[in-house]
Amino acid sequence: MLPQNMGSETNIKLPFSFILFSLIALVFSQILLLVNGQLMADGSFRIPVIWATAHLLILGWALMAAMGAMYQLVPVAFLTKIWNERFGFIQFFLTAIGITSFSAMLYWSPQNAMIPGVLTLLGILMFLFQMFMTLKKQAKPTILTAFVGSSLVCLFITISLGITLIYCLKTGFAGEYYQSIFKAHLLMGVTGWFTLLIFGFSYKMVPMFSLSHGFPMIQAKYVYVFYLSGLVVSLVSFFTNNNPLLKIGFLLLLIGFSIFSWHIRIIIKKRLKKTLDKPFTIALVAIGFGNVIHFAAFIMLWNHDVNTFTGPLIYAYLLLWIVLSIVSYLYKIVPFLWWTYKYSKEIGKNKVPSLKEMMNEKMVIPLFSLFIVAILIVFCALAFHIAILFNVGQSVLSIVFIIIAINILSVLKK
Repeated sequence: MLPQNMGSETNIKLPFSFILFSLIALVFSQILLLVNGQLMADGSFRIPVIWATAHLLILGWALMAAMGAMYQLVPVAFLTKIWNERFGFIQFFLTAIGITSFSAMLYWSPQNAMIPGVLTLLGILMFLFQMFMTLKKQAKPTILTAFVGSSLVCLFITISLGITLIYCLKTGFAGEYYQSIFKAHLLMGVTGWFTLLIFGFSYKMVPMFSLSHGFPMIQAKYVYVFYLSGLVVSLVSFFTNNNPLLKIGFLLLLIGFSIFSWHIRIIIKKRLKKTLDKPFTIALVAIGFGNVIHFAAFIMLWNHDVNTFTGPLIYAYLLLWIVLSIVSYLYKIVPFLWWTYKYSKEIGKNKVPSLKEMMNEKMVIPLFSLFIVAILIVFCALAFHIAILFNVGQSVLSIVFIIIAINILSVLKK
């Protein structure tokens, strides 16, 4: 499990602040999706309510959860203390206020979202500075440093492009490049920041949770080179409007993700732990979904009616790869954080619960199976514009997310 190394542990209140905020944002984003289901089922994605919902999910939930996890995992993975915890708390409050006000302004008045957008940008820049100062203290950079460092660069590019989009809406500046900027914003945020980050920490957590030893790491370098090249080539294709170049970019992304999937399989085969924990098994399933969606996206580029499945595939990628990965790892990380905080000093003195008792794993498989089914229902609803099907799938998904949030929060009562 996540060992605390050489006094590098983080004040538990810092990662938990981000994680608790993210769970609240997750629930609200799903309620907004449910209320506005008809719009999405009709294929309307570029409208204020969907912008607000998407950013509440991506920034409020996924970004804040990732930040919280990084405040805990970076010291563990790189054996170095967080640069300044007080700075981290200030960054949390600023980012939380920025994301909340930004999402609300996108809903009510997108053209006036610049100020809260800049506030969000400032909070994220503070986080980037915190991580830069922390990683700077690492004794010897590794391939994990490359993945995490590149993901942070992608995050900076994503937010900068997002602010540029708002400026374009407000002033009409660079209007002819609006679509290119929008696509680049989406690419760097979804496949750049989140995927590279999950890649990096997976190389730490997969061996840890499976007790794997003696596996090669050379494949990770190929994953990094192919995936990063795919991001760069795809980015260039957006601004040059070069479809063959886009196909090459997506092929490189597919190859990079496929090598990652294959490498994780090699690592798992080297495990000492015969039976894998259920939340961790779900995280491995998410890798499979991510690979399938990359393949589907590449195939989609050869279809003349590309736009039919673009929105549904992005939705599936966000939920079945990114969100499923983050939630699965939270099911492992949160119980450990709370157990360490509350019981680590009681070992040998009093009877303490085991980590297994901190979370009810019996619910994991049924709950996440329902989650996956609901996502697939929503995917079909979006692809074929069936409002009733969307409402059914999204209703189930909203309930599942609420149960997941309650389960994670229930750990705090243990």
